[in-house]
Amino acid sequence: MTTLAIPGFAYDRISGTDRVDLCVAHGGQGPPIVLLHGFPQTHLMWNAVAQELSRDYTVIAPDLRGYGDSDKPHETSSEVYSKRTMAADVVEVAAQMGHEQFAVIGHDRGALVSVRAGLDHPDTITHIGILDVLPTMDTWDVLHGVEAKVAWHLYLMAQPKGLPEKMIKAVAEEFFASFLDAWDPTGTTFSSELREHYLRASSSAVPSIVADYRATAGIDLDMDRADRANGRQLTMPVAVISQDWGSQLGFDPTVIWEAWAADFVYEPIDAGHFMAEENPAHIAGFVRQLLAR
Repeated sequence: MTTLAIPGFAYDRISGTDRVDLCVAHGGQGPPIVLLHGFPQTHLMWNAVAQELSRDYTVIAPDLRGYGDSDKPHETSSEVYSKRTMAADVVEVAAQMGHEQFAVIGHDRGALVSVRAGLDHPDTITHIGILDVLPTMDTWDVLHGVEAKVAWHLYLMAQPKGLPEKMIKAVAEEFFASFLDAWDPTGTTFSSELREHYLRASSSAVPSIVADYRATAGIDLDMDRADRANGRQLTMPVAVISQDWGSQLGFDPTVIWEAWAADFVYEPIDAGHFMAEENPAHIAGFVRQLLAR
C-alpha cells in the first residue's frame, strides 16, 4: 500500500466483482459519497476534497481496478475493464460497507464509471457529479481534425493488445509525466512527492491502464450506443463541471448532456484538468450543491 494517505481516513481492501480487491480509503459520517479518480492518478487526487466533505458525509475513495493499490486482473476479455464491470465493483464495495444507496462523483476515467453506474444501477446511485469528461460515445463523436490531437493517447491505447503496452512501457514515466505536466497549467498543483506517487503507480500498471482505455474504444462504446438507441437516460440529479473544451472542439456540452440526463446542470470552470486538486474548495462546493438537489 502507498505510504501516502488521506489524513484521518481508514484503509481497507474490499472485494468488488470477480474477487477483485480494491484499495479503499474511507472516513467521515453521514450520507455516503463515493469519489472515483481519473488518469493518471489514484484516490489521492481527492485528498483535500475528501477531508472537507467528511465533515458531513461518509466519504469512500477507492482506487479503481487496474490502478493504484487495487488489484490489476489480466485482460482476459473485453469485459474485465469495461465500465460496466468497474461500476459493479463500486456498487459491490459500497454494499459491503453497508450502503445500498450512495452518490458518486467521478473525474475523468472515474466519471465514465460513474455514468455507467448510474445507467446500470439507477436504484442505487442517488446523485452523479462529473468532472471534466464527456460520455464515451460523445467523446469519440467530437474528436475530429487536427484539434483531436489533444486526445492522441485515446487512439494509441485503443489499438489491439500488445504494441501499445510495449511502446508505453519503454518510456512509462515520460509518458505519464507528459499528462501531469500538460494538464496542469500552473505547474504547482502537485507536490513532488505526490507527482512521484502518480508516476510510480501508473508506470507499474501499464497493461491494466491500457486495457481500461481499450475498453472505451470497444465494449464501452457499444454499451453507450445501445443505451442511446433504447432511449436510456440517467434518472438521478446530475451535475457536470468542466473546462471549456466545447469552444475548442466545436460542441455544446449542454446539448450532449441533456441527451443523457433529464435533470442536470452544467458549470464551466476556469481551471486545469486536475481541478479537484487545483481548486478543492470549489469542487467541494460543487458536490455540496449537487447533493442539495
